[in-house]
Amino acid sequence: MKPNPNTAWNPVRLDVRAFAQAGASVTADDPMGLFERLKDELHPESGAADLPGVHWQAHGALRAASGGGEPAVWLHLRAETVAPLTCQRCLGAVEAPLQVDRWFRFVADEATAAAEDNDCEEDLLPLEPRPSLYELLEDELLMALPLVPMHDACPVPVSMQSGDVAAADGPVEEQRPHPFAALSRLKK
Repeated sequence: MKPNPNTAWNPVRLDVRAFAQAGASVTADDPMGLFERLKDELHPESGAADLPGVHWQAHGALRAASGGGEPAVWLHLRAETVAPLTCQRCLGAVEAPLQVDRWFRFVADEATAAAEDNDCEEDLLPLEPRPSLYELLEDELLMALPLVPMHDACPVPVSMQSGDVAAADGPVEEQRPHPFAALSRLKK
């Protein structure tokens, strides 16, 4: 993913501590095609030219630590877009609005994040290696996808069927004898 050239901060490898100390913000409108894993979830007929953009912003902040000491590093990530997904009822494209509004607290390293994770409600991330805002944003957008995307009312009539479609359409097969039927004769 290429960094946004309109910012002094590198969203691919963000120095989150400096970003928070500066109280900095980054706002961007990036093409959805930039997010490869998200693109894999989209309706197959949605072409790259038809994809909407992803409007996102990140804001860094320092907050007083609960036990005193050095202020905690926080990142507020917001994003919105509309993703063309596959309707699970009619298999057509359905536009699903995606919104992200999350706060992340950053700690010194992965071990600290793992140790504190069970005792706090916020999401913890390590300061090193420097995080990619694009990867973090893509993770959050993927988690915002609906589990079962569907139209409220599908634009085409949907025929609902249950059972074995092949058996209903084709000729009925002859009943084959059970493979262990011969053993029942030996029992007698």
